[in-house]
Amino acid sequence: MSVESKDIRPGGRSARVRAAVHRAVMDLVQEVGAEKVTIPAVARRAGVNPSSVYRRWGTTSALLADVAAQRQDEGAPELLGDLRKDLERAALWTLADLSRPGGVAFFRAEVAPDVDERRAGLRECLERVSTRFHAALEAAAQRGEATPPLERVLDHVVAPLYFRVVFSIPETNEDYARDLVADLYDAA
Repeated sequence: MSVESKDIRPGGRSARVRAAVHRAVMDLVQEVGAEKVTIPAVARRAGVNPSSVYRRWGTTSALLADVAAQRQDEGAPELLGDLRKDLERAALWTLADLSRPGGVAFFRAEVAPDVDERRAGLRECLERVSTRFHAALEAAAQRGEATPPLERVLDHVVAPLYFRVVFSIPETNEDYARDLVADLYDAA
């Protein structure tokens, strides 16, 4: 059963437990790395019973995926009203999100087979990442600008960023992210 389908009321004990567990996950990821995060360690850090964490999330991957989904808008750049700059900012945000401590582990957890169905996790991850770029494209279209299709942005900007960060390819940095957006424009 997915975390979203469980009854998690805003406010109250459930929300406090979820917030404490999420905080514990983020702290542990920064301190020991995502690969060493365990449910008992998270429960200890959050001050909750491990059975509560197991009951709600089931696995460490499901817990990491929930944390990743929860922080999807964290640090979202404001739109500037210039499509190229807005796409660059979304690319830089994506790179920073994926490159921060635990970033790749959060991504892997989102698409892991034990998080509900693999297809659902992939769909949610793609939707979350797509939203970052869709907002810029939609705003530009409303201003009457010609915009590339979202799929083209995903193929030419997002996919290369994920590939290079996941496989630790050198020089995957802000200049590279900006170059991807420039290449998208040059190809148009």
